[in-house]
Amino acid sequence: MPKIRSVSKIKESLLRPALTSFFEVEIPFPQADLGLSAFIGQDQDNLNLRCTNASLPGSNLATLELNNTFHGVTQRHAYRRVYDDRIDLEFYVDAEKYMTIRFFEKWIDAIMLQDEPDGAELITQDYAYRVRYSDEYVSSSGLKVRKFERDHASNIEYTFVNAYPFTISSMPVSYDSSSLLKCTVSFSYLRYVIQEIGAPTDSQQSPGSKTTPALRQQSEQQSNSTLLNSDDDVAKRGKVGDRVTDTYRRELEAFARGDT
Repeated sequence: MPKIRSVSKIKESLLRPALTSFFEVEIPFPQADLGLSAFIGQDQDNLNLRCTNASLPGSNLATLELNNTFHGVTQRHAYRRVYDDRIDLEFYVDAEKYMTIRFFEKWIDAIMLQDEPDGAELITQDYAYRVRYSDEYVSSSGLKVRKFERDHASNIEYTFVNAYPFTISSMPVSYDSSSLLKCTVSFSYLRYVIQEIGAPTDSQQSPGSKTTPALRQQSEQQSNSTLLNSDDDVAKRGKVGDRVTDTYRRELEAFARGDT
């Protein structure tokens, strides 16, 4: 038999969907730093803010078929969790220093030991490719993607273990039209871990997400409002903005349906 639900319960469940536009990315430094912290300096937070597109990752279970049982039924048994092979991040490119491009290019140059100051060796014909040990260029702290909502009541954080950039996509430029230049960087990682994080304080919230005085006043009025329990409470001390108890609410809903 179908489960009976009230209209208020349906509205509570369906009228507050999560939005894709509230997220935050934290770009880490590699284990050996590779001079990146000194290179970007105070611009690291601006780099995080320039990320305009990201993806929450996915995974699947690798299974093994077992068909030699006496029941004649093929069974699938999981033996390993398989993660996506990459996460793609899209960034706006600043016009002042092109720091978005230069930062990730420097990281990849450091991986390939191509970060010499003059780069004269790179243009010689007998150049030999060399690569650092992976422990040096991966990030031990992990790349982080945080998903939250406007009121910061719900937060979830994805940490990508041993992440490092391995692809910088080409960026077309053209005389035909002028549009914002974007840089897409693909990160490789070992696995991701999901953690719940607490709601930030006022000092930790971004300027666009801080509670306005009007919202703060509305919240205080709701917290200070009277909790009504009966029709007599409404008549004697009720006012606009008051709330009712769950028992009284169910009585009002039953009266509206004509059950009483």
